[in-house]
Amino acid sequence: MDPNIEIIKTSGEKVEFSLEKLRASLNHSGAGKELVDQIVDRVCDELYQGISTKEIYNRAFALLKKKSGFFASKYKLKKAIYELGPTGFPFENFIAAIFKYSGYNVEIGKILQGHCVTHEIDVLASKNNEMTIVECKFYGEEGRNCNVKTPLYIAARFKDVKTHWDSKSHKINLNKGCVVTNTRFTKDAIKYGNCIGLELLSWDYPKNDGLKDKIDRLGLYPITVSTLLTKREKQFLLSRDIVLCRDLIGDSFFLDHLGVSEIRKEKIFKEIKQLCNN
Repeated sequence: MDPNIEIIKTSGEKVEFSLEKLRASLNHSGAGKELVDQIVDRVCDELYQGISTKEIYNRAFALLKKKSGFFASKYKLKKAIYELGPTGFPFENFIAAIFKYSGYNVEIGKILQGHCVTHEIDVLASKNNEMTIVECKFYGEEGRNCNVKTPLYIAARFKDVKTHWDSKSHKINLNKGCVVTNTRFTKDAIKYGNCIGLELLSWDYPKNDGLKDKIDRLGLYPITVSTLLTKREKQFLLSRDIVLCRDLIGDSFFLDHLGVSEIRKEKIFKEIKQLCNN
């Protein structure tokens, strides 16, 4: 392999190919060293100048899927979250589930009065007499980062709501604002968020506690990771507010409604149980 292979990211930026990043993403799927080595060697043999990151992903995913649908499902996690679109509402449900399974009481789409205007809040999460306003910034395509404008906007909304909240008597304190995105924050977005006291959660931020880490730790995989469900089936389930794989466990109603055969249904249940119990 040419050590100076340049690849093209989804943003159009040219960067040097990183063997370590490819290996790390495959390791994250749970595949063993021998299988990871085989896939890395095969992908590296097929690299060429100007290959896209999407093409590299597709080749690695196809090779992984041949060996194990389970590993392939975990490998496609990031892409699967983009597939929750296009409205962003399934992403809000997904983030609400992450907070719920982290011990919070959650409400979605709640209207709160601010000092100046009313605000529709994506997710309200409360725990230990403290409430957090969670705003979700969903991107339906790769290659875009969440810039500083988003935390600036959310900080202003939080301030307006908190000013009104603190002027009234409540049993619970409203003391946190949080911005969640399925992509990455720019450096300025992180700098501003930390400076103003906003909590930030993205695909890989905070380090070791980003979305990908929480999903793995809690076993909260979106149904879009499935390698067995068709795109049409996934969209139908999302339209019925079935966002998590675990929402399907033990409940065959929706799969029956879709006309999924008993053999496929058994395979689908096996796949999602393996993901949720991993």
